[in-house]
Amino acid sequence: MTSKLTIRERCFEWGRRTYLMGVLNVTPDSFSDGGKFNTTTAALAQAQAMVAGGADIIDVGGQSTRPGAEQITLAEELERVLPIIRVLRKEISVPISVDTTRADVAQAAVEEGADIVNDISGGTFDPEILSTVAQMGVPIILMHIRGKPQTMQQFTDYQDLIGEISSFLSMQIAAAIAAGIDQEKIIIDPGIGFAKNYEQNLEIFRRLPQLHQLNCPILVGPSRKSFIGRILNQPDPKARVWGTAAACCAAIFNGADILRVHDVGEMQDVALVADAIFRQSSPVFPSNYV
Repeated sequence: MTSKLTIRERCFEWGRRTYLMGVLNVTPDSFSDGGKFNTTTAALAQAQAMVAGGADIIDVGGQSTRPGAEQITLAEELERVLPIIRVLRKEISVPISVDTTRADVAQAAVEEGADIVNDISGGTFDPEILSTVAQMGVPIILMHIRGKPQTMQQFTDYQDLIGEISSFLSMQIAAAIAAGIDQEKIIIDPGIGFAKNYEQNLEIFRRLPQLHQLNCPILVGPSRKSFIGRILNQPDPKARVWGTAAACCAAIFNGADILRVHDVGEMQDVALVADAIFRQSSPVFPSNYV
């Protein structure tokens, strides 16, 4: 993957280095940080801290997608997300993504200043989202999932895990292009933890290179997830930083382009070292490097 994508005057050169997406959950019930950043003041402070730590994108989500999470109303999601994006857009210059499966939320968020739509359903929950994204001309992240967050862990029976993930993503890439989204604006995500059990999450990391055949940048989101907690015997998601670091390093080794993470500063160190080892070109060091 050597193509480029420019978002808000920032050039993402896929394959040159690893980019970091900072997670900003503005929800009361997310698995790791629910209720911590659901005010504009707290959200802005966290976003600024993540940018200072090296975040290339801030991902704002108002609907929890943890296993078993209940769907909130459209009005609730808009009420959570839009004020945050409005404030962030005035104060930070990095691209903002909106984590939503709803076309109405995607459109309203982009109108408030969001630059990317991050759809955990891969464009399948709302039949209007692909055409809406096409009309707005912004990039989209298509993730693999089965079922809904309330039910997804009931759908972990695969005959060919990577083959079925690849087939789903290939189909949704084609649907996005048919809706008018440029191929260069499509990013894919295998969906770590979404309708995947422990062994399947590990298999995705091992076989991630097979997804390069889809010719899209790959986002991986391992941050603080339960498979790490199982390995470490660590029930507290916030105490899984080192385990997340190891998973991020594995993802970089196998060609991930973007890592979606909570602990941005720590994962920036991981990415800098892993890029220096695994990427063919020289890493891009922070501006304050001495």
